[in-house]
Amino acid sequence: MSDAPASARDVVLGRIRDAHRLAPPPDLPYEAIARDYRRTRSASTDELVELLVDRLVDYKARVRRTTPDELVATLAAALRDQGVQSVAVPAGLDAGWLDGSGVAVRRDRPADGAGLTVAELDHLDGVVTACAVAVAETGTIVLDASPDQGRRLLTLVPDYHLCVVRADQIVPDVPQALALLDPVRPTTMISGPSATSDIELNRVEGVHGPRTLEVVVVTSSSDSGM
Repeated sequence: MSDAPASARDVVLGRIRDAHRLAPPPDLPYEAIARDYRRTRSASTDELVELLVDRLVDYKARVRRTTPDELVATLAAALRDQGVQSVAVPAGLDAGWLDGSGVAVRRDRPADGAGLTVAELDHLDGVVTACAVAVAETGTIVLDASPDQGRRLLTLVPDYHLCVVRADQIVPDVPQALALLDPVRPTTMISGPSATSDIELNRVEGVHGPRTLEVVVVTSSSDSGM
């Protein structure tokens, strides 16, 4: 037997082998493994909105609620309160959303050879996008690079991200969100502002993306009771 000390890998694999000897896994074919765990969850629109907002706030994201009729005014107020003077928007974002906002709008059109560069994005105050789906349980906004969401670069470089989420885009949990997404499209999942913690657990924001995430949740009057 070798006197060389065991590596961490050998130790871990040894413990797995010991565990299997003590409690061997059932000898079942893959198809026979029970799949009776929870795969979906149902909730009303009001419940989903409340849960998503709660999670977003917990992640230190800003949240505004509005209705379709008030969306333009709400976006203008959000940009004004943030002190934003210039924004990037994806090629397919509804042009009417920023009517009357007073900010300079740079539209990213990489398919036409007019994509914004990293340097250009770095000089803009923020970015405005829609989303593909939102997960209430985790407070996660999911972008799939659709025309109203744009390239991943758009939402990584500017320091402020203003994202619009319709109430009918909110699902209870991650499996239900994944079922709605195209697996071949680039997917970006955003749970609060970009942040990390150092070795002493001091939170540092803006490390890999925007320091400020603001989400506008759009509900109909009947959804919100407004």
